[in-house]
Amino acid sequence: MIYLDSAATSWPKPPEVLKAMVGVLERAGGNPGRSGHQLSIEAARVMYDAREDIARFFNSGDPMRIIFTNNATHAINIVLKGLLKPGDRVVTSSMEHNAVMRPLRSLEERGLILDVVPCASDGSLDVSDIATAININARLVVINHASNVAGTISPVAEVASIAHRAGVLFLVDAAQTAGVLPIDVKAFGIDFLAFTGHKGLQGPPGIDGLVIGDHVDTSQIEPLVQGGTGSQSELEEQPEHLPDKFESGTPNIVGIAGLRAGINWVKERGVEAVRAQEKELTGALIAGLSDIAGVKVYGTHDPEKSVAIVSFTAAGRRVSEIGLRLDEDYCILTRVGLHCAPAAHRTIGTFPGGTVRLAPGAFTTMDDIKEAVSAIEKVVRS
Repeated sequence: MIYLDSAATSWPKPPEVLKAMVGVLERAGGNPGRSGHQLSIEAARVMYDAREDIARFFNSGDPMRIIFTNNATHAINIVLKGLLKPGDRVVTSSMEHNAVMRPLRSLEERGLILDVVPCASDGSLDVSDIATAININARLVVINHASNVAGTISPVAEVASIAHRAGVLFLVDAAQTAGVLPIDVKAFGIDFLAFTGHKGLQGPPGIDGLVIGDHVDTSQIEPLVQGGTGSQSELEEQPEHLPDKFESGTPNIVGIAGLRAGINWVKERGVEAVRAQEKELTGALIAGLSDIAGVKVYGTHDPEKSVAIVSFTAAGRRVSEIGLRLDEDYCILTRVGLHCAPAAHRTIGTFPGGTVRLAPGAFTTMDDIKEAVSAIEKVVRS
């Protein structure tokens, strides 16, 4: 099997991740914050240690401003649904995932003013267009760090600088970049970072998070979910302190342990080493596919400007047919269609058919890439 769907979730997981998840069930099976016995205390310690590791990994500051969520979509919704009010103006790009576009469109129906800045056909964002849009009384700008369709990297540090000069908050969707690109919340000037734990960070599905910058006034953000937190149980109102304000219900302590192990695995390898490998694999994919007659590759065609995501189409072939043939005949796993990002596909010119998306990961080899290119050429020519 050749797994080329790491943009959806990484696979396989490092052995350390599986070991950590089993280990926490064996030695820390209590509910953190809900009891005073030793298993509950140990679970709480696991949870806090993970917050500290995440805060250090992203250089974000206060570990209590790390909010654990079910997925990056949940994290994005905490900000969009909790912060924005009717009449507020939000700036985003035409390359966003539906995790951003759907809540924004829903809020637009209730009075939000939405400005979608067009990107180029390779998915790249012109910061001058963002600057123009931000300066028209915006409340928030939200941009993905890299496209899940074309892989194109956005200049988030530049956008953050422009946003802050205008007094505008900045939310970054790092679903495709956490663990594969260096992210420094303080240095970049990011106010909110929504990250995925089960992709580049190598954790299990179901445990992602939101990083809230130290200077952000969280009293202005309403919690998306309210309920038991294990703290201030004498009150029927939601606590205001972090992280409890945004973390109601029993936490996924098993997933948190796995996420922490995944992050430590990435740290040991080094994000720079991960990035170097991805650039090499991405360059080989782009070069190999570009040599196949009838195949069109999307994005910048430059591994320096992209994460390890390569989308393509083939003249006269449905993407669903190509994906099926690769799976059934060659055991090569890809993702086809619109990738939950219709706006992005409209931008690059592949709506409504979509593309075949290849996304190598930490365990992909150059031999895997060569075999995949060879199989795609056979499928396209047959």
